[in-house]
Amino acid sequence: MKKKKKITIDYTEKYPLFTQDMKKDYTILIPDMLPWHFELFVHAIRQEGYKCEVLHNEGRAVIDEGLKHIHNDMCYPALCVLGQYFDALKSGKYDLDKTAVLIIQSGGGCRASNYISLYRKAFRAEYPQIPVLSLNFVGLEKGNGLNMTFRLLKKLSYGVYYGDLIMWLFNQVKPYEENEGDAHKTRLACLEAIKKAYDDGSYTKFKRQAKYIMNAFAAVSVRKEEKVRVGIVGEIYVKYSPLGNSHLEDFLLSEGCEPVAQPLLEFVLYCVINGVNDAKFYGINKKLAFIYRIAYKVLYKKERQLIKWMKQQGRFQPFHDFEHLRALGNKVCNQGVKMGEGWVIPAEMAGLSESGVNNIVCAQPFGCLPNHIAGKGATRAVKDRYPDLNVVPVDYDPSATRVNQENRIKLMLATAREQLAQKN
Repeated sequence: MKKKKKITIDYTEKYPLFTQDMKKDYTILIPDMLPWHFELFVHAIRQEGYKCEVLHNEGRAVIDEGLKHIHNDMCYPALCVLGQYFDALKSGKYDLDKTAVLIIQSGGGCRASNYISLYRKAFRAEYPQIPVLSLNFVGLEKGNGLNMTFRLLKKLSYGVYYGDLIMWLFNQVKPYEENEGDAHKTRLACLEAIKKAYDDGSYTKFKRQAKYIMNAFAAVSVRKEEKVRVGIVGEIYVKYSPLGNSHLEDFLLSEGCEPVAQPLLEFVLYCVINGVNDAKFYGINKKLAFIYRIAYKVLYKKERQLIKWMKQQGRFQPFHDFEHLRALGNKVCNQGVKMGEGWVIPAEMAGLSESGVNNIVCAQPFGCLPNHIAGKGATRAVKDRYPDLNVVPVDYDPSATRVNQENRIKLMLATAREQLAQKN
């Protein structure tokens, strides 16, 4: 009997790499995930010699481009991001031989950690020459991304604080401004001031820059009235991205509400403390846990400073103290629950309720298992402790219409307005 020849299959995938000698010639496209922060991040990255641009293209064409290359039961953020890439590349605006794309990866235990392999398959079909870069801090991709020096890491860290502060104060001023557009002008002025601080190196003068932002927003004339306040929690992309959440913050403003979007810093601290908890609960990465502890202390100390300065200023409600959020989260689920946004979603719900924000939109991609468990699944446990909570989970996916999403939120707002009227 003739012996069958053994067949070997090469599963390795060859893809173009982004090397440092390409950074002067290539334009790096970045999806519009963090509209409050990316302008500062991009400014810092450009200072390191990179050419980069945040994409703002929207519409059904963007989603359809994503659906052409990724199955519709994949995460909605994956569709949005890939759709923005392909829609932009087909616009004729970019030199396809001098363009790269960048995604940010947290490295958590969800499908987002595998986006990059999906994107490379999609690009191999239409644009095989375009590199897909990964920006991550957990070693998922090495030698194919931005050169993450300590200097750039420090700039990005300060960008988180300043972006959070501008977002937090804008949302407390915008709904009450006496003169339409004053809050937006102040936002732009603060962004320009911080970018100049990056240029001259004074961005590290943390107290000076933070107080400039606080005083700028405090100077905006506002009406003395009480409005429905709506907290926004959920999956990291749809919580912030206007494309992913159908411009949720703008919709809440148009309904006469005050949006309370949670600081990005809370997610950063959540990711860092999870590195410590990995060693504590699971006995893994014990050597890295030491570095995570140091990083957590540094980041948390600066959050405490911002809270202190906001209290001293007296005009604005400060951030939630993250250690307090951790304690609140422990009442609902263990901190070992860290898939997706894990325990931080119920912790933020509890923190919002304690600060007087009892109306909450939990924004999630349809089929996002970790966030449906820790978000929608944990809602009842949180409401048992905070009976006045008024929570509406809203799923975002390619088949969902903006009208249906907004109608669900309007039902929640109807209850919120009744409660506010009874209170007054």
